[in-house]
Amino acid sequence: MITRRTFASRGFAVAAALPIAATGARGAAWPTNVINIVVPFPAGGSVDQLSRIVQSGLQQRLGTSVIVENKPGAQGSIGTGIVARAKPDGGTWVMVFDTHAVNPSLQSMTFDTEKDLDPVLLIGTSPHVLCTHPGRPYKAFADVIAAAKKEPGKLTYGSIGTGSLGHLTMVLLCKKAGIEMTHVPYRGGGPLMNDALAGHVDFSIASSALVSTQVAAAGLRPLLQTGATRLPTIKDVPTAIDAGYSGFESYAWWGALAPKGTPEELKTRMREAMIETYKEPVNLAQLNDTMQITTTFGGATELAAWVSQQIKIWGDVARENNIKAGQ
Repeated sequence: MITRRTFASRGFAVAAALPIAATGARGAAWPTNVINIVVPFPAGGSVDQLSRIVQSGLQQRLGTSVIVENKPGAQGSIGTGIVARAKPDGGTWVMVFDTHAVNPSLQSMTFDTEKDLDPVLLIGTSPHVLCTHPGRPYKAFADVIAAAKKEPGKLTYGSIGTGSLGHLTMVLLCKKAGIEMTHVPYRGGGPLMNDALAGHVDFSIASSALVSTQVAAAGLRPLLQTGATRLPTIKDVPTAIDAGYSGFESYAWWGALAPKGTPEELKTRMREAMIETYKEPVNLAQLNDTMQITTTFGGATELAAWVSQQIKIWGDVARENNIKAGQ
């Protein structure tokens, strides 16, 4: 697996250390009256949150209206496809999640993930956290294993959808633990959290960015996390490595893309405006502290390399386990 340590050691996070000129995101008038940021998931999820966090800052820095549009469906591929077919005039952008790199292995795509979109910004990464409803009896992952072995397939876990890294993470984890659980796919983070908080599924697997608020409020009980080290906000929760699964790491990630052929000047201005906005103290605290995202702010080259590697790694997992869209 590609880990955040590998990510940094290969220079993927270099952009995070580069200074940004105070006027770098400003220049001539923006060529469109409105900038549409497509969120290919329902409202309430982490992609939606990241898009709305940056919305007002982009308006100020780029001097034009910015609208966030939720276009959910097919694990994010419907909304992303809309952007892939949009005019490359600076008026349409998309915020993607980890499913972006897995979808080509799950379904028939209407666009080429790597050829029909231009990479703009890799925002950051976040480990996954396996949680349960506080009303459930499970206090540790060992309890989950014991219950699952007693009644194979009875326990359910929800993810943001088939082929999401949360889903694939659980597929691998269950294999290593020698257990069977039933996957319940949702159409995004918002619907997943609604059912997890209501106790409609036994467990939920999602990025720390999505579950952190609910965990802090004791609405969900965390059992296991998938980073190399423990998050400071849930330092008593073991990692998969702590639990005995050597080398097991899994991270969600977020990025911004544009239609193929969008002028370099516009992509640069958008990237710089996004980074400047995310680096505002209140926004950076929201990302790093509240959502537990490790921000990397990698540029186009870094995002392209990351997507390519994620397609290979998680595509192999999907194929090896015969995971298809709609499961």
